[in-house]
Amino acid sequence: MVIAVVQDKDSARLSQKLVQNGYRATKLASTGGFLRAGNTTFLIGTDDERVPDVIQIIEQNCQSRNQMVTPVSPLGSGVDSFLSYPLEVQVGGAAVFVMDVEQFHSF
Repeated sequence: MVIAVVQDKDSARLSQKLVQNGYRATKLASTGGFLRAGNTTFLIGTDDERVPDVIQIIEQNCQSRNQMVTPVSPLGSGVDSFLSYPLEVQVGGAAVFVMDVEQFHSF
């Protein structure tokens, strides 16, 4: 099982490439913690020997890039205590987790 968390901007392209290469995936909407920006989490079930191919497809279609953002005020803090200045941060790319699955059933 490959779990990939990607930025929404990369989601459609990655989904298309996975299908073109014969992989099926479940997409889940998710939200990043730092920027609170939209992400998509892909759950991709595949055989162990095909995992490197899946990772390569993810790497080729989910590139990181720099972007200017204004951080969201932390919850519970006063407006006066938080000044929001634009910051240049790296966004995009992918966080990829590979997990062994003991059993799989499809009904």
